[in-house]
Amino acid sequence: MTIQSIDTSPLRRRHEDRAGAMPGQRLTAMGRDVLSRYGLLVGFLVLWQVSAKTGWVNPSIFPPLDAIAAALWKALASGRLVGDVAISLQRSGIAFGAAVVIGIPLGLFMGQIRSVERALDPILQLFRQTSALALYPVFILLLGLGETSKIFVIFWATLFPILLATIGGVKEVDAKLIEMARTFGASRLTVFRRVVLPASVPAIVVGLRLSATTALLLLIAAEMIGANKGLGFQVMNAQYNFQIPLMFGAIFLLAALGLTANAVLVTLQRRLCRWSEVTR
Repeated sequence: MTIQSIDTSPLRRRHEDRAGAMPGQRLTAMGRDVLSRYGLLVGFLVLWQVSAKTGWVNPSIFPPLDAIAAALWKALASGRLVGDVAISLQRSGIAFGAAVVIGIPLGLFMGQIRSVERALDPILQLFRQTSALALYPVFILLLGLGETSKIFVIFWATLFPILLATIGGVKEVDAKLIEMARTFGASRLTVFRRVVLPASVPAIVVGLRLSATTALLLLIAAEMIGANKGLGFQVMNAQYNFQIPLMFGAIFLLAALGLTANAVLVTLQRRLCRWSEVTR
């Protein structure tokens, strides 16, 4: 009995052609991805620059981007903004750190003990719905115009996203996983460490990202109202002195700080939640 040979040369050539085309296809896919993600932003910046240069908009109100970049570089090179960046990061960092230290443990506790969560939820919702900026005058009366009131108003605003996200993450843990762990004889502490806490991490990180953004927003407002140092103060001071390029430069610097903080937290989320990505 003879075995007929099968001519695989067309299949081999097709595979080689496909393998040779893969790098080009990858580059094209990457280019499309970058264009779809950042194309609108780049177009907006180009339109801003062209509009300011050609006089379509008033350049004294919307200066061209090269003038903004030059003013920002000059302020950073001279050291004028370095101290403001440092004090702003210090204020937001202390407030954000305090919110993390208090919000995550309290959220884990409230999420597991329903009676405590039921008792604290009404006052928690009342405080959450009250604007931190509306309470800022109260904090100034209680704590003065110094650093304490500024840090506390940022802490107040950043606490609730972390707390509520943590509570929600604990409550959304699959009850079947907890029941299975208890069936195998796991203690309450082991269930918390091995099941509840890992399953709550994605929601907690989302709360951290929301709080980081809120911290920068409240930082700007607090420094605009009652400060003589910081990026928020520099934005207002540049506006008062009609240094519009420097004002926009400080705004862009604040945006860059926010994007950096978000990128760090996204990286942290990917590292801590690899199992979630695999599951999806």
